Amino acid sequence: MIVKTLYIIRHGQTDFNKKGIIQGRGINAELNDRGIIQGKAFYDAYHNVPFDKIYISCLKRTEQTVHEFIEAGIPYDKLSGLDELAWGIYEGQPSTPGNRAAFLQIMREWVDGDLDQKFEGGESPNELQARQKEALNVIMSHPEEKNVLICMHGRAMRLFLCLLTGISLTRMDEFPHQNVVLYKVTYDGNQFEIAEFNNADHLKHLAPDL
Repeated sequence: MIVKTLYIIRHGQTDFNKKGIIQGRGINAELNDRGIIQGKAFYDAYHNVPFDKIYISCLKRTEQTVHEFIEAGIPYDKLSGLDELAWGIYEGQPSTPGNRAAFLQIMREWVDGDLDQKFEGGESPNELQARQKEALNVIMSHPEEKNVLICMHGRAMRLFLCLLTGISLTRMDEFPHQNVVLYKVTYDGNQFEIAEFNNADHLKHLAPDL
């Protein structure tokens, strides 16, 4: 029987996050100084967990976030299924009233059940979840990996948690997140269960971001 505990975190802050610029799968941004500090704070809080494996996306902001775990010798794999949702023509664009209106509209459509909607050149929630299922199959195909650290992206993490818990993607926004927030999910051989929800305790000692 496969029994696992998944420690799922979002990557640390980038300048794109700080400035409100849309990232997505097509933007391979690096962590800024605060993002590096956030990753260090998570390492300090969780380095004693006996992680068997780390899974990250193919975007360097996830690898940089868990850099200290990798340096400590924990094996890791990159899975494209953990990449962020592709936002198409909006990637790299600043937050403007027009852009915010477009995002609000498409998210309303997703909540209403039209999960094939996407921006030009981007991905729909259904398309993203299809590649997330492939990533999950890889992760679950290793029964010897009992404690697994997963570093991924905000919107993708919301959809991934829907996949794990079996709830509709229309409810994706029920999973709040910030940079390097933790969702701890256990698997007992039958079902996934969220053991820690949106846990940011390891970040509380950090000075506010200015």
